[in-house]
Amino acid sequence: MDKAYNRTPTIRSRQLRNNPTEAEKVLWFAIRNRQLSGVRFNRQVPIGPYICDFVARSLKLVIEVDGGQHAESRSDRSRTNFLENRGYRVIRFWNNDVLGNIDGVVSEIERVLTNMPSPTPPASGRG
Repeated sequence: MDKAYNRTPTIRSRQLRNNPTEAEKVLWFAIRNRQLSGVRFNRQVPIGPYICDFVARSLKLVIEVDGGQHAESRSDRSRTNFLENRGYRVIRFWNNDVLGNIDGVVSEIERVLTNMPSPTPPASGRG
């Protein structure tokens, strides 16, 4: 097992941010700086025991970019269940889709964002 996996999630997430896959680079370029519907995404965010590729915290949306090793993965189902039980919505894209059809991937993310409920504003204390 890679020694990096034995480190804290914060250290591991920093390592992943500094060494993204080509597909992660391409998607990050398309969604960074609030380019998509004004939504802020962060990269390689620890949530519980997992590190998620991209997260819009305000909307509780997780975007995962997966390679072929993730096909029919039980650990991915466990991760998705964990995140969904904490109120996150998880969407996944294959690396080859991101690399070969970034416009389609971005369109799908925009569609998901459009159909998500707006975050509930904090209580003002008035009433």
